[in-house]
Amino acid sequence: MREEDLGRIFAYIGGIIKGLGGMPIEIGGMTDHVHILTSLPKTMALTDFVRAVKADSSKWMKQLATTYASFSWQEGYGAFSVSPSLLDKTVQYIRNQADHHRKRTFREEYKLFLEAYGIEYDERYAFSD
Repeated sequence: MREEDLGRIFAYIGGIIKGLGGMPIEIGGMTDHVHILTSLPKTMALTDFVRAVKADSSKWMKQLATTYASFSWQEGYGAFSVSPSLLDKTVQYIRNQADHHRKRTFREEYKLFLEAYGIEYDERYAFSD
């Protein structure tokens, strides 16, 4: 994604989430990944929710600019629950992505996160480009 398009893309994703019955809390990221802090619709499974957000946003992005003609999200995703007591901290984390990634790449940070929470993963599947 182009940096100059990120704000529009994040706003569009927020609209998709609202349309699905979710409540977007914070959406942000970098040109190579997106973080979405949201409540899920009560009647929708996580996999269906993610599939809908990816499909709708990818279709929209292809209409946004010719740069995105062949755009697609990677197949996988990570989803984590967040305690209400950590919502503000999580919002700040999402808002400060540029600062975080001056110190380490998304891949490095994601691996540290998975390891810190004892989540087993296989790099062959966790990081498909």
